[in-house]
Order: sequence, then C-alpha cells, then structure tokens
Amino acid sequence: MAPTFDICIRGTGIVGRTLALLLARERLKVALVPAPAPRSAAATDVRAYALNAASRSLLESLRSWPDTEHATAVKHMQVQGDQDGRVHFDAALQGVEALAWIVDVPALEERLAQAVRFQPLVEVVDSPVAAPLTVVCEGRSSTTRAEFGVQFDVTPYPQHAIATRVRCEHPHGQVARQWFLPQGILAFLPLEGPQGNSVAVVWSVPEEQAAALMALPAEAFAQELQTASQQALGNLELIAERATWPLQLAKADRWCGAGSAAGVGARSWVLAGDAAHNVHPLAGQGLNLGLADVAALADVLRTRDYWRSVADLRLLRRYERQRKAALVAMGLATDGLQQLFARQEAPWQALRNWGMKGFEHSDWLKNFVARQAMGMR
Repeated sequence: MAPTFDICIRGTGIVGRTLALLLARERLKVALVPAPAPRSAAATDVRAYALNAASRSLLESLRSWPDTEHATAVKHMQVQGDQDGRVHFDAALQGVEALAWIVDVPALEERLAQAVRFQPLVEVVDSPVAAPLTVVCEGRSSTTRAEFGVQFDVTPYPQHAIATRVRCEHPHGQVARQWFLPQGILAFLPLEGPQGNSVAVVWSVPEEQAAALMALPAEAFAQELQTASQQALGNLELIAERATWPLQLAKADRWCGAGSAAGVGARSWVLAGDAAHNVHPLAGQGLNLGLADVAALADVLRTRDYWRSVADLRLLRRYERQRKAALVAMGLATDGLQQLFARQEAPWQALRNWGMKGFEHSDWLKNFVARQAMGMR
C-alpha cells in the first residue's frame, strides 16, 4: 500500500525542512518534495544569513543549529550613512548574548538534512503526493503558487544584490558593518567565529553597476570593496565566487485556500517563506520572516481543536492574518529605507543625516528597533 500523508511540503530549503521537522514533532506524517528547479549543485553557495534570537531558539529546539565556526555571534552593529550619520548597536547594552548570528547556509542546510534523515515521520519523495494540506515553501520563484491561482504582486527595485566572501587584513571583531552609500548599500557580515577575519558581503547596487562589478577581475572587485568600505578592515581578498540577483518587494494576494493543483489531491493549501513574501535584504530579515512563518503555522496546527483537520481553512486563515500583520511593519521599514537612501539630492542627504543622528541618541527607539530585529516582543 502507498503511504498516506497528513501534509505535503513543496520545497526542501531551510524553511521547508524546518516546517517538516516541526510538524513531525506533532506526530504528523509529512511528505517533503524538492522544488522543481533546484540550484546547480556545482555552484559554490556564498550565502550567509543573519538569524535572530527567535530563529536560533527555533532551530536549537530541532537540534539543527550549526557549530560555532558556522554561526558567528554579532556583538556590535555599525551603520554609516553617506555623510557623517552613524548608528551603533551593542549586544551588551541590550543585555543579550548577541544581536544576531551570521550563519553559513550550506552548514545550516546540512544540519537540517541530517535531522530530516533521522525523522521517521518525514519522507522525502520525488513528486507531489496527495495529502489533506499542501504547504508551498519553494521560494520566490515558486511554480506551485501559480498553479493554485495565487497572484504574486512584485515591485522590482532598480537594484541587484551581489554576494560573495572576502578575507580581510584585520579581524572582524564580531562586528556587522553596513554602509548606506550613493552607489548602493554594502554589508559586511562576520564569519568563522570570534577570531575570524572573513566576512560575507552583500552589496545592493543599481542594475547597470552590478553588471560592471560582476565583470571585473577578482582583484579589481576587491579594490572596489575596499574603497566602498573605507578600508574599515584593511586590504581585502576575494575568496569565493560572486552571485547576483534582482531585488524586489513582493507579496502574495492570498496565503491559503481550498483545492488542489497539478492533479494532485489536496483539500487545502498554504504559503510560507519567500513563496509568500519578499523584502529588501538591507535589514537581513528575509529568512527570519520565513522561519517565523513556519513557527506560526506549526503552532496554529498544534493548538487546533482535536476535531479539526489540518486542512481546516479557519485555521489557515488565522495563520495568514497573523503573519500578514507581522509582515506589514517590516515591509514598510525596509522599503522606506531603500527609497530614502536611493535619493541623492542634497536635501535628502541632509534629512538622512539628521535622522540617523537623532536615532542614535534616542535610546528608547534604538532599543525598540533592536529588540524587534532580534525577534523579541
């Protein structure tokens, strides 16, 4: 007899695997289906995510948090505007161990894959299977989302992100650094533990500039990074390939509904992670939002009345309302900052500088923003 499943999850990325483990913990039988077009295994994965305390707690509860060398604690965060505006966050002043952790994506994916292999209630299958509930965790390019008739409203930014890794002349000191510059938004994220001198780079630049930067030899690109970072960490050496992708603000018009797709039986479906929403990476909250999605969905299903099915639309709409409300503030904040720093006229520069200086000296506002970013209420 063919196995029967309670839930079919489409997408085996970080969000999909985390949800599968959460649901299996509630004694639900889960089918996990790889996305239709996985990334090439030959490509070097240069991604690193800034994960907050809520995300760490969630992954630790699943015994999937990477080792220290792959999850570097951020003790300080320095943000610099395009004039003399500066903002500084300090973990000690917040009374926390770290403001965030910079996590190697391959290391995290491997820990989650291991956990899935040892979880008998999760089965990785080759194609979608019939189940009362289908959860779409395929990322921003999801094909299943369209099969369910969901409208994905996309607002492109006139920017591309460039990601890579560099080795620095000086240790990073567990400091995450960010520069809001006329030529884009640059972030250096510390890697390789407390004594490391390597950083993950995320540089959001205008589309035409991205093409030119990608075409540069490695040494010339490193020199551009040194200039943009004002040599904060000394001389830089590129130690990884460069990856680039277009940036966008996007959200699905519906996050749940009834019905099946592609001929595979399902009573209901629901979206989570980048399949439901995209924000600008300047705040480093993309994966935190996705993990908060699956934590909320798992909680809604865990606390359901015993007579309710996992496919009950009332439950799924409760999840949708909760997560849409949480997304509004983050979407407005990241979009507003991107729009503000994209303007290069002198009055806008003066306004930005004035705002950053005022923010730096507003302890209550800084504390509120820091705790929101850390996933704390």
